[in-house]
Amino acid sequence: MNDFNKIVLKNNLRFHHKPNLINNIRKIVRLRNCASLGSNIIIDQNVKILRYPKNVVLGDNVILKEGVRICPTNNNASIKIGNNTSLGYHTMIFSSKKITIGNDCMIAPFTYLVDSNHLTKKEKPMNTQAMEANDIFIDDDVWIGTGVKILSGVKIEKGAVIAAGSIVNSDVPKYSIFAGAPAKKIGIRE
Repeated sequence: MNDFNKIVLKNNLRFHHKPNLINNIRKIVRLRNCASLGSNIIIDQNVKILRYPKNVVLGDNVILKEGVRICPTNNNASIKIGNNTSLGYHTMIFSSKKITIGNDCMIAPFTYLVDSNHLTKKEKPMNTQAMEANDIFIDDDVWIGTGVKILSGVKIEKGAVIAAGSIVNSDVPKYSIFAGAPAKKIGIRE
């Protein structure tokens, strides 16, 4: 890779997304039924907490960018998002069991997390089959790139990085860098 034109820029995410009156109104209207809300939550337009908002917990300083969808799909499903975590534009989180995202995580736009799979018995039509669900756990200080898909039963440990466009269907060790479909280890953070 040619470093001739490479520059390093300061992360301005929190500089450009500060609490204001509009965000407070959105928080009251869209998040009022959540189980627990931290302070200084920033919520862009067109964010929706679907079906069972009482099963959603948002920590302090969470940023939900435009088009985010968070959906516990049944009365027993839960979603917890830790402090100082941001969800990029049009990120989708669908939980049938439990999805936990730690503190200080960055989740880029168009990321999709789903903790369940339909069964595939040939005796029944696909749309009538039951589902299996298994927790997704994302530890602290994780960066998930644009367009990543995280599937049922995955644990992403502290400090890991998932490259854009990856499909994660197995666990990711601490400080590892994973990429591909399916995602495989390509490096480690130094």
